[in-house]
Amino acid sequence: MNILVCIKQVPDMESKFKVNGEGTWYDGADLAWRMNEYDEYAVEQAVQLKEKTGADLTVLCIGPDRVKETMKKALAMGCDRGVHVSDEASFKKDPYSIAAIIAEFAKPKNFDLIFTGMQSQDRGSAQVGVLVAEMLGLPSITTIVGFSFENGMIAVKRELEGGVKAKVTAPVPALVTCQLGLNTPRYPTLPNIMKAKKKELLSIPVADLLKAQALQETTSLYFPEKKGGGLILEGDVADLADKLIKILKEKTAVLA
Repeated sequence: MNILVCIKQVPDMESKFKVNGEGTWYDGADLAWRMNEYDEYAVEQAVQLKEKTGADLTVLCIGPDRVKETMKKALAMGCDRGVHVSDEASFKKDPYSIAAIIAEFAKPKNFDLIFTGMQSQDRGSAQVGVLVAEMLGLPSITTIVGFSFENGMIAVKRELEGGVKAKVTAPVPALVTCQLGLNTPRYPTLPNIMKAKKKELLSIPVADLLKAQALQETTSLYFPEKKGGGLILEGDVADLADKLIKILKEKTAVLA
């Protein structure tokens, strides 16, 4: 069995963000970097399946050289090898382009299962996984919070709106996107961290894989304007309606 898990390196969400000089993305200087939280669940589920089936597990990440540090965590968690798609300008690429890169790599490999996070914490499009599946002609199941594999079939639970869960089955090959709560990602042990240093980590120039043109472009990025706090009316209920009407007349055009 051949498995691929796709991860992304994102800033720690507690970081203090600044817009970059081009005004199109955040400035990456002085940020702390980590594995996208949703992808941690994807890696854990892929490793669990590898342990159950003896599968071969590859982790893929697109980005500059610094993403190799994040990939080493996935290798220490149990992935067999890493594929780094070297791209200093990955942040400029839209979800379609990112998916096209992954699909181009995966197409000749005949992966039985592809795991991705539901979405990235920085861009949050939730499009890459399903686009990869479409490009490869695979069934895809999104936002999974439960997973099992038996006799060439996957059975998953999907989280829907309102806390509803749906049970879905599909034959492999297939792609799934992983939601928070699917499992509890393991902490790499020191022995496994040391073993990860000896595992293969192949780098591929993005130009070798990017065959598609972007469908969208980020033209500007900015912080929302700060607004004043809301006005809280207190007092006797009988007087509040008159107070509200007076405010609406004086400060808005609602009752003009």
